[in-house]
Amino acid sequence: MSRERLRPGEKPLHWVGSAKRDFLGFPEQVVRDMGYALGLAQLGGKHPAAKPWKGRGPGVLELVEDYEGDAYRAIYAVRFEKAIYVLHAFQKKSPTGIKTAQKDIDLVARRLMTGQQDYETLFGKRKD
Repeated sequence: MSRERLRPGEKPLHWVGSAKRDFLGFPEQVVRDMGYALGLAQLGGKHPAAKPWKGRGPGVLELVEDYEGDAYRAIYAVRFEKAIYVLHAFQKKSPTGIKTAQKDIDLVARRLMTGQQDYETLFGKRKD
């Protein structure tokens, strides 16, 4: 893993699975907007567009960006004291209207567990 240059108080951003590749495949404007929101999270802030991700408890947020009729999502965890984990980035194509596809919900759950394990390996068990 490459080392980022962090400012004082800035948390490193960790990407789980294909999240970074998928994120970088978004339209440039979406990457810029969501990248800004993730940067705020690294500094301990919360972008106004960030909202809680359903069913995963506190500290898991969703960014939603509509661009040229398409909907893009990035799910990330801020629940860890020393790092931010981007769990999933995807273009929403739910066959059931506004509901997020179950495969995406399940993937976020699996990647959150992976992020938890990675965090504990790097930083030790988190204190609740």
